Order: sequence, then C-alpha cells, then structure tokens
Amino acid sequence: MARSGMLGWGEQAPWFKAAALNGSSSYAFETVAGRFVLLLFFGSARLEVSAKALKLVQANRETFDDDVACFFGVTTDPNDAETGVIAQQLPGLRYFLDYDGAVSRLYGALPERGYQPHWLLLDSRLRVLGRYAIEEGEAAIQALAAAIAAHLEDGWAPVLEVPNVFEPDFCRHLIHLFEKDGGHESGFMRDVAGKTILVMDPAHKQRRDFTIRDEQLREQIADRVRTRLIPSILLAFQFEVTRMERYLIGCYTAGAGHFRPHRDNTTKGTAHRRFAVTINLNAGEYEGGDLRFPEYGGRLYCAPTGGAIAFSCSLLHEATPVTRGKRYAFLPFLYDDSAAILREQNNPHLGPGVGEYCRIVAKEGDRGDC
Repeated sequence: MARSGMLGWGEQAPWFKAAALNGSSSYAFETVAGRFVLLLFFGSARLEVSAKALKLVQANRETFDDDVACFFGVTTDPNDAETGVIAQQLPGLRYFLDYDGAVSRLYGALPERGYQPHWLLLDSRLRVLGRYAIEEGEAAIQALAAAIAAHLEDGWAPVLEVPNVFEPDFCRHLIHLFEKDGGHESGFMRDVAGKTILVMDPAHKQRRDFTIRDEQLREQIADRVRTRLIPSILLAFQFEVTRMERYLIGCYTAGAGHFRPHRDNTTKGTAHRRFAVTINLNAGEYEGGDLRFPEYGGRLYCAPTGGAIAFSCSLLHEATPVTRGKRYAFLPFLYDDSAAILREQNNPHLGPGVGEYCRIVAKEGDRGDC
C-alpha cells in the first residue's frame, strides 16, 4: 500500500532496497534492525541547511558505532557523490543514493509540493521514535542519546521454547550420522536479478550441513515434530503446521561457526516459510552459538538438549559465533498448505541449483509434510 505523508510516532518504518554509496545496488534496509537508526532526508548537500545537518552528524561521529546506533543519509542529488561531499564512513555512516526519489516518497519526504527534508529517529525494531525538521538536528541527536541511555538489553523476543522434542539418545544418533558423513559447506538464499540463488559467503555464514535422506528416519523425525512440537505452536501462535521443509542437521564449529543477522523468508524461494525451528542436539557441550534476536535486545536463547526454539521466519535473528566445541542442531522450517501453494507458484523465480517444488508430490511422497 502506497503511503502519503510522513511517518508518525510509533509507526513501523517501511522496508526497502535501494542503491547505497558503498556500491551496493540493492541494500536491504530491514537488515539494520537491532540498532537505533537516525535517518536524514536532506535531498542535496548543496543546500545550506543540508550542509549544516551533515556537519552535525560529523560532530557526533562517535555515536554511530554500528553496535548501538547507525546513521543513513538520503540524497537525491548525484552531485553529492560525484564531488565527494558525502562519503561512507564505517562503522556507522552510510548514504542511500535515491536518485529516482522512491525512498523519499515512501517516507513522505517528496510529496508533490517539493522536497521536505527532515530527521527520522527509529528504534531497534525500526519503529518511529521521533521526527524533526532538518533545522532541529540538535534535538534529534539529543533524542537519540536519551534513547540509547534508556535502552534495555534484555527484552524477550516473541519466541517459543519447547523442551523434550527429541530424546537424548535420538540426539546422539543424529550427531553420529553427521560425524560419519562430515557434512558440506552451507550457503544462504538471496534474490539476484529476479532469481533466488544459493550464495556462499563465510563472512556472513559459516556452518556445515548434512541432509537426512533415509525415509524411515525422516518419518521418525516428522512424527516427533508432529506430536511434540506442533501442538505447542498451535497453542502459542494459533497456526496449524502441516508441512516441514528440510531434514537437515547443522554443525557450527568453534572459530568457523556463525550466521550473522538475517531473516528466513525474504526471497521468492523462501517466502513460503512461516516458522523456523532450532532443535538443540548437544546443549552444554560447546560455548557460544546461541540464538539472538537483535530487534528485541541482547538476550541469548538456547534450548536444552532435545528441546526446540521456534519463531517466526520474519524475525531478524543470528547464530552467535561458537567459541568452544561444536554445536549440533536440527534445523527445519514449518509452513502450511496455503504457503505450499505460494512455494509452488514461485518456482519460476528459482535460479540454477535451487530445486523446484511440487506440493502434490511432496504431500503424497511425504517429502516435507508433517
């Protein structure tokens, strides 16, 4: 739905992808969640009021550390980048090159009557904390400082912990299967040129995966998920799971095991996913490797051996680095029949190496249904 007017207090800031000064042609704004965000819609640095606002950002450079807070400037003037008046400064300072005005219009900065420059302060969930005229930069910086000072790090994310999904002996059996095979390097999905493709980037994700092919074992797993986990999801979220994607064991190893903040349903090939599940296979045998949901603070989540953490695929989450030992987990996605229709409809958007999906075959052949 198209917006009209600027965002108000408490509203969710819309997500978008746009060209950034660092060379990215499709920077995903939703990935910055988990930090306070100060946006400056200035239009053009050639304007005196914009130049003053940008100097104010530099005067408060230490605030934007990419850990607690970050800054994004939005320009519609190609001259700003060409002349070097604006420059990406990591950590914390970035710029969107909004030459077609799409982002500015989305946020109400470019109505029919002309550009409306302003500051916009967002919280860690990308909800509006305040909006300020471009001349009110000092007030915007002060509001950011106050928000940082009042920030609570231990908020509870809307996740569900369910113990006793797998028995300890069953967990050991799954670990043994992984160790016997050794697994393979794991990638992640990304939409490139209209196609969902598999991307390998160890800076973003390091994990080894083993896919269970044995049909008898898959049915044993599905039965445990069906009877021990799905009723709890129905009770907590009023969602009736009917299908499961992936019979996959993942292994995060100390020094080479992490998955940076991401969402699990942001591509055409993954849009059908409704819930992500982590069933821990060896709690207490490693350090690090916990789940964290940056939009809700710094709290860490780790289920006991055989227990599950289930959460919406829309939530930004990460697997923190493993610092000792190996963390093993069973990592399926859950969805329903209506989502299966969407999954099948998105087959034309799948790139090479991403297998097509047939919901009828999957259902009849028990390849993914619960």
